[in-house]
Amino acid sequence: MISAQTREENPMTLGTEPSFPDFTDELRRQIRQELPELAQIQDAGLQAKAVDAWAYAIAQSSFTSIHQIPPAGNPDVQEAKRGDQTDHLRGVTRIAIAIAKEMQAAYPELGIDMDTIIAGGLLHDVGKAWEFDPERRKRWSSEQKRYGRPSIRHPAMGAHICLTVGLPEEIAHIAMAHSGEGELLVRSLECMIVHQADYTFWNTLLAGGQLKPETVPAQKRKYVDGSPV
Repeated sequence: MISAQTREENPMTLGTEPSFPDFTDELRRQIRQELPELAQIQDAGLQAKAVDAWAYAIAQSSFTSIHQIPPAGNPDVQEAKRGDQTDHLRGVTRIAIAIAKEMQAAYPELGIDMDTIIAGGLLHDVGKAWEFDPERRKRWSSEQKRYGRPSIRHPAMGAHICLTVGLPEEIAHIAMAHSGEGELLVRSLECMIVHQADYTFWNTLLAGGQLKPETVPAQKRKYVDGSPV
């Protein structure tokens, strides 16, 4: 059994009383600088909560900046040869905006919500501050029997963060369903666009030889090792 003392020593253990990290206006300003597309969100309240989501995520981790999170789809998997996580977040957001504008122009009846596209693109991987955290990864590896590895993947943690800071359900849905977890439900229109933008980003780097070969998963090795098709 896990003692109460053990739980107190590890405040991030599930089951303890939740605490809201004390993040500063300085951190909020930093987030805005790292993700300048936040300024394109027209709804001021949504924009502010999107900033708070990343501030919450960083304050809750051992990272001090989004720039410190590696440019990978999952820890040590599909990692770009250069850049950092901001390049992925901003790239996916710009791709999603382009898809949304093109489809909306061709099919006005779609009624795509651009604020949801932008916020969803910038926040789809907000849970990576949790899943990529070096200190948590060490704990999961050393105590896998207790915590699992990882204990929670970034889509689920991202949805939790979005809801915790008061973001609307449709943004939390994008964080939760942009990746493989989305195959278990029906994606919203804006989530589908962000999902496609996310996969386009990684597959373009893969086909262009811009992923570290050792991080390419087995099912895609033919792109990097010349294996038979």
